[in-house]
Amino acid sequence: MAKQIFRLRGVPDDEAEDIRQLLSEHHIEFYETPAGNWGISMPALWLVDESQESVAKALITEYQEERFRKARAHYEQLKREGKQPTLWGSFLNNPLQFLLYLAGILALIYFTVMPYTGA
Repeated sequence: MAKQIFRLRGVPDDEAEDIRQLLSEHHIEFYETPAGNWGISMPALWLVDESQESVAKALITEYQEERFRKARAHYEQLKREGKQPTLWGSFLNNPLQFLLYLAGILALIYFTVMPYTGA
């Protein structure tokens, strides 16, 4: 019986491709289900042979931990260099868009809270 091993909803394309390649390199048979025409089905990778589940999970866990370490190191490097994205940097890059988003957020808060204030 098939066993779901990795959900693909919200997963970046490069990570999904890396997982597919990782499973293939270790000769783990799997198949993929798409999200469907309306995107309501669960896109996932499924194992053909349930007995390979522990090996596949270990490989995926190891990959994800390594991916996290690389992303964290990249973030720390950007932080040391002063190049990580900030709220102030977003404002400086595109002040009009920033102010429009801020106005939209404030309007949403106002209209959400207004009925409960009695005003």
